[in-house]
Amino acid sequence: MPLGTLDRDPPPFFRQGYSALSKLAICSALALFLMTADARFGVMQPLRVAIATVIYPVQWLAMRPVVLVQSMAGYFNSVNQAQTKEDQARQALVLQAQRASQVDELELENRRLRQLLALSARLTTTGKAAQVLYDAADPYTRRVIIDRGMRQQIALGSPVLDEFGVLGQVTRVYPLESEVTLITDRDHAIPVLNVRTGARGVAFGDTSTHADAMELRYMAANADVQVGDLLTTSGVDGVYPPGLPVARVEKVERQVDAVFARIYCVPLAMVSGAGYVVVLDPIKDQIPARPTEEKP
Repeated sequence: MPLGTLDRDPPPFFRQGYSALSKLAICSALALFLMTADARFGVMQPLRVAIATVIYPVQWLAMRPVVLVQSMAGYFNSVNQAQTKEDQARQALVLQAQRASQVDELELENRRLRQLLALSARLTTTGKAAQVLYDAADPYTRRVIIDRGMRQQIALGSPVLDEFGVLGQVTRVYPLESEVTLITDRDHAIPVLNVRTGARGVAFGDTSTHADAMELRYMAANADVQVGDLLTTSGVDGVYPPGLPVARVEKVERQVDAVFARIYCVPLAMVSGAGYVVVLDPIKDQIPARPTEEKP
């Protein structure tokens, strides 16, 4: 066929319809309209739900290997943690057994020494379990209410402890409830003993540094008190049994022109979050009465 007889015009198929730029503009406007309508009226939500429902089995099958690998990793991690905790528990059990044997030996030695020196036996106290109901309504005091009162034979002035140490003292007793003044209250004082040095002192509630704090007052500026010293009850007040943990020294300030040192302490008991406590019976009945002076 001669070349001059060929039709150089494009086929009719490519000359039909809109141009590419017109199609782009129309599709862009339609996309913007659908996005605006979906954002404002949620017209695409039913379609989205239908598509998600159809492809959920495929997603579930695709996620099975990932879930299996995560489960196996979690299982081996749990096994390692369980083995680590078991080893720690065994070590703690060995230490507790050693300490128990030492305590038995010390108790036997203490009993023999008391018998040798003809000293009176150590004071023994019993207690009752109680639950903290709520904090007192007075914002200027640090007191809590427990669910034990006169019906449970709670006595006024009974010491209150939690699992960490001394929490406070019963200051008011009602038929079914009791009010406990915490050791961090500014009007509360408790005689303490420095376990490291054996020096006695008096710890008061103090909120000048932070909410739950105490201050060891009337200690000389050159007194041997260091950060980290453990303070326990001395038992000289006739209220708290001796040897109960009270607080730990947090900060010591010594000034040249001051007679006493400023010693700040942190209570060991959970004064802000105690849930269950033990109310000890008063020890005043076990202490001999003060001798009366004979009149000349």
